Amino acid sequence: MSGFRSFSEFYPYYLSEHKNPVCRRLHYIGSTLVLLILATLLVTGLWSYWWLMLLAGYGFAWVGHFKFEHNKPATFKYPFYSLAADWVMYKDFLTGQLEQKLQKLL
Repeated sequence: MSGFRSFSEFYPYYLSEHKNPVCRRLHYIGSTLVLLILATLLVTGLWSYWWLMLLAGYGFAWVGHFKFEHNKPATFKYPFYSLAADWVMYKDFLTGQLEQKLQKLL
C-alpha cells in the first residue's frame, strides 16, 4: 500500500508485517527495554544516555525484521504511524488482544 488515510487503516498493515512470532517477541523485548531505560533516566537524570532507548527499541525490532520476518521495517516508510503501532501492538500483546487481531488478517 502506498498511503494510509488514518492510523486505523495502517494498523492492520503493520500487523501483517509482524506475522513471525520471533519478530514480535523481539519488538516486545525492545519496547520493554525502552521503558526500563526511560525509568532509569528519570530516576538518575542521566539524559545524555537517551540514545540507548533508540538502540534498544529499533535494534531489537530491526533484527526481527531482517533476520526473521524478512521484510523492511515499516519505520522506513511510515515512521510516525509505525512508532505508534509498535506501542499499540505491545499493548495488545499485554492485554491479550493481539492473537484475535492477528487472526482477522488470515
